[in-house]
Amino acid sequence: MLKKITKRIIDNNAPRWFVLVVDLYLIINTFILAYFIRFNFQLTFDTSKLLLQLPVLTLVFLSSFLLVGSYKGIIRHTGVRDSINVSLASVISFVVLGTLVFVNRKYQIAPSFTIPISILVIHFLLNEVVLIASRYLFKEAYNRLVSDVQKNRCVLIYGTGDAGLITYSVLKDNRENKMHVIGFVDDNKQKIGSKINGLKVYDSNSIDKEFIKKKKVSEIIITVQKRRPIQLIETVSRFSALAVAVKIVPPVKSWIDSNLKAHHIKPVKIEDLLGREPIALNNPILQKEFHRKVILVTGAAGSIGSEIARQVATFGYQHLVLIDQAESALYDLQQYFKSNKRTNITSIVADVRNKKRMAVIFDQYRPDIVFHAAAYKHVPFMEENPFEAICVNVFGTQIIADLSLEYRVKKFVMVSTDKAVNPTNVMGATKRVAEMYINSLRHSGETKFITTRFGNVLGSNGSVIPLFQSQIKNGGPLTVTHKDITRYFMTIPEACQLVLEAGAMGKGGEIFVFDMGESIKIFDLAIKMIQLSGLRYPDDIDIEITGLRPGEKIYEELLGSEENALPTYHDKIMIAKVKSVEAVTLHQKMEALYEYNQQLDVKQTILKMKEIVPEFISNNSEYEQLDKIPLSEDSLKERELRKKPAKVALDKK
Repeated sequence: MLKKITKRIIDNNAPRWFVLVVDLYLIINTFILAYFIRFNFQLTFDTSKLLLQLPVLTLVFLSSFLLVGSYKGIIRHTGVRDSINVSLASVISFVVLGTLVFVNRKYQIAPSFTIPISILVIHFLLNEVVLIASRYLFKEAYNRLVSDVQKNRCVLIYGTGDAGLITYSVLKDNRENKMHVIGFVDDNKQKIGSKINGLKVYDSNSIDKEFIKKKKVSEIIITVQKRRPIQLIETVSRFSALAVAVKIVPPVKSWIDSNLKAHHIKPVKIEDLLGREPIALNNPILQKEFHRKVILVTGAAGSIGSEIARQVATFGYQHLVLIDQAESALYDLQQYFKSNKRTNITSIVADVRNKKRMAVIFDQYRPDIVFHAAAYKHVPFMEENPFEAICVNVFGTQIIADLSLEYRVKKFVMVSTDKAVNPTNVMGATKRVAEMYINSLRHSGETKFITTRFGNVLGSNGSVIPLFQSQIKNGGPLTVTHKDITRYFMTIPEACQLVLEAGAMGKGGEIFVFDMGESIKIFDLAIKMIQLSGLRYPDDIDIEITGLRPGEKIYEELLGSEENALPTYHDKIMIAKVKSVEAVTLHQKMEALYEYNQQLDVKQTILKMKEIVPEFISNNSEYEQLDKIPLSEDSLKERELRKKPAKVALDKK
């Protein structure tokens, strides 16, 4: 009861006059102590002079404290600023007293008043220690009092880097959160078993239910900044299964004025894990690549196109032209740039299939670099709408590529997909035809044609994670097409940064493939998302296996059976060595494809695509029957060759 009353009094903050009185009391005692130190703790000095010296001393220090305001700080929140103020007041007092003693000795104003300089020096040093130490002692006493009164939650900090240490300091100083840090957790074997700020560093593998129960841990705070999103999801999922609250420290760039506050630390949500990959856009090569350039982005309102635009906008471009047919999404992007005061950005509602419209735009803006991200991408939907998929993905690409040649664009960078490798669906086949067409133009003019190929991106429009989030919100079940289905994942910012990097390093004709890490089982991802939502599988939310959708693969590939990967100077970007395309033959076949597509002859259109892309073998689709129709002898041989499993894996070494 007494402790609670004392705490309530302290919480109301000690009156400033009380702090001032205590400080004056301390400086009087340190002055007397200085005399004892000077005279070897013997009473051999004239104590009567203290009666003259102490009033002057008190008046000088009172003036200094009032001038600096050292008494105004809240003692239980003492920090560096308070220490500086106390030290400054001591310095001012020392200078003033020294000046008074010097002037008095020289002019004999008050012969009976004098203070030895040695006493002033000793007194100054004592004040520096005592006044500052008294504040920190009071602060520590308050913290201990609060610790006894409050029921603290035991917390583990995951990560011993800078963010982990800052988090510890914030929690230690902020008692309102009632958190008591009992230790750190790390994966680094060199740090395990050591102590930081007196707290032990535990092996992350040792954190199990028994440990949590023994140590009475109620929360684990993840502070690791540089960690792939999939790895982070794995970590959060493992800790969530231990029946503890899992919280996360946001990326450093989101801290206000680079300062972490206790309220920034919040429970983990799946969206917190989607964009934590650190993006370093200070690459001097990229700075040079985009400096004073006119850059055009198609599909600019989409997940990839909009992020490319945002990242390009951080460089010294001359003009940024954004094209998309999605009016609302493009408007939102335009408003984003306006709110961030980005200038020389033009947003245009237009369709890449309209050649005349595109020609007018190219003629008006004369782009130096084109990022072609416009495409239809949803596999089952495009299986039902092959006409639109071919119009946009194949001939929309052809229009933009041809105009890039005509208007002497320096670089054309196409965004492709891993679904173009050994395609089993219309969408993947259209992207492979587009890749082949881009490859066929490599020696056609001044433009350098570059293709980038990567897998799924976390959190993109229509991707699996937003779908799971919606299903969890509605109470489930989560739908997975096959229990063994796997996909490669990458964050949108990371994927787009690699697109920019690949575009900068490209010399023309390359297909760049990205290191996507390990493929992820979608079924396992669904379980992790249920756990991250604080629910249990299958008790709270179940998972329903719905069967493969039309054209869907169980697993994706980044390289075809005849493709090798060559390393580049970037450890996440490789070059796929692809078979050269015979331009004349390809263009003739594409003309026939265009005619069949315009006639809405689905059968002949799909057959022609299978002829252009012999490895295109439909899966779980109504077009499987077309694979039984004999192709030309050359196409048949190529199909059989490409049906063989790939012998070469991605190797970034």
